[in-house]
Formats: sequence, C-alpha cells, structure tokens
Amino acid sequence: MGGTVVTIEPDFLDELGRFTAALNRQTTSIRQGDQQSPRVGEGLTFSDYRRYSPGDDTRRIDWKLFARTEEYFIKQYEEERSLTVHLLVDTSASMDYGDATSHKFEYAAKLGLGFAYLTAEENNDFQFCTFRDRVNRIDTGQSNRGELLSLIDQLNEMTPGGTADFESALEAYAERIRSRSLVVVFSDCLADPEALESGIAALARNDADVLLVRVVAPAERDPGVVGDVLFADPESDETRRSYFSGSLAETYQSRLDAHIDSVSNRVTALGADHVLINTGEDYFDSFASIWLQ
Repeated sequence: MGGTVVTIEPDFLDELGRFTAALNRQTTSIRQGDQQSPRVGEGLTFSDYRRYSPGDDTRRIDWKLFARTEEYFIKQYEEERSLTVHLLVDTSASMDYGDATSHKFEYAAKLGLGFAYLTAEENNDFQFCTFRDRVNRIDTGQSNRGELLSLIDQLNEMTPGGTADFESALEAYAERIRSRSLVVVFSDCLADPEALESGIAALARNDADVLLVRVVAPAERDPGVVGDVLFADPESDETRRSYFSGSLAETYQSRLDAHIDSVSNRVTALGADHVLINTGEDYFDSFASIWLQ
C-alpha cells in the first residue's frame, strides 16, 4: 500500500467552500474573527460597539441594534487578539500507507488544508508545516487562496520517508511560537508514547492550545490477512515473517488499542485534545467532527 502518489486536486478548495457554507448553516454559534471555539474562544466577553466600516466582517453586525437605529454597529470583544493556527503534518515513512481513498498522508494533508482554509476565512493567520526530525514551514505567510493552491502543489510533490522525532521536532518548534496560538498536529503517532508526550508538553507549556489528530487507516485496525505473512517496518526497512492467525490478530489489535489509549491519556492529561480519525471515513464528516468538537 506504500508509495501511493498524492493527488489533491485544486478543486478541493471549491469543495471546502461549499462545505464551509453548509457548516455555517448547521452551527448556531457564529465564530467571530477570533475563531471562537471550545479550545480557543473561552474568556471572550462583549465589550463595546463601534460603527461598521467597509471591509469589516458582516457577521459581526448587531442586527437587533440595526433594527432600532437603522445604523450598522460591530460588536467588539475584550482581549481581541489575532490567532495564529499552526498546522503540523507528519511526513515520516509510516504515513505513506493506505489506498487511494484512505492514504494517511493525503488524508492528514487535506485535514490541514481544511483548517488553513477556514482559518483564513475567519481572518486569522495560519502557518503550514511538515515534520520528521524537525519542523519545516512551507507557507509564505499570505493566508489566502493563492497560498492554499501553492500548498496543494507542494504537498502533491512530497513522498513521506524517514522516522519522526516528535520530542526534538516539537520542542524546537515550541520555541518559535510567540503569539496566541492553536497548534494542530496531524500524525499516525507510531512512536514511543513518552516521546509524543514530551513533544506535546513542550507546545502546551508555551500557553498554546494543542490538538493532536491521530490518523489510522482501516487496514491498520483490521489487516485482513491470514497465514504466513511478511511484515515490513516502513521506517526501518526491517522485515519479519509471522503466521498471522486469530490469536496473533487479537494480540495485535489489543496492542494497537493500548498504544492509542496511552497516547490519548498522556495528551489529555497535559490539557491538550486528542482525536482519532479513521481515514476510511468520509473526509468532510471527519473534518466537521474535529472543527466542531
């Protein structure tokens, strides 16, 4: 299943646009320019009004006040500060897994693009990065549609490889965060839970809201093979031949579940969020479950 060519089409942005419109109709809590959400919107309280100026977000107009005064006023909130959303996508070799519709790296990249798109729509800034042993920023700071198209081109040219070093990569990146931030890490988390914990802890210590999105391909949860099988580690090129039967399959499943639980427990104990995503599920259903949680 490895070696899948990533082909995110540019019209994916149009799909995101239609999805955004549907999302706005579904949610009753209008996200302001400060991206109010359970993770980053706590503590914002109404402060005052100011007159509407061309270019202001029309969603922030107080229509009840308009009905009384026939003038446009914008609601302002205390401690309004711009939000930077940091999007970190794992490009290690284990992410190069899954078929054309459930490929882990492509799915994770599209989730990151979805966050970037909606972040820009809400007048906030994003930084889009990939990482293995270090974090590599690939956007140019424009946070617009042209930037998103460039990101699609760059992501399509990437081939996951090597080993992720969560501890050193995320600790080094945490030192670069200087503003109110949400950090979203997209990864299959196939590493020592302690290393993952150390990396996430470094981000959380920097007063950033942190969300770890773990992507798991359907064939990882249920390999669907029986008999004499040669298993290969994509990050070390080591192979092992085993007879994969019912008892071994159960052991594999229990160890995977234990790893998922360990990572989740460690991350949430740090005050960060953890979401498990099945890459076999519909992309927009998965994205909505993350964005609206």
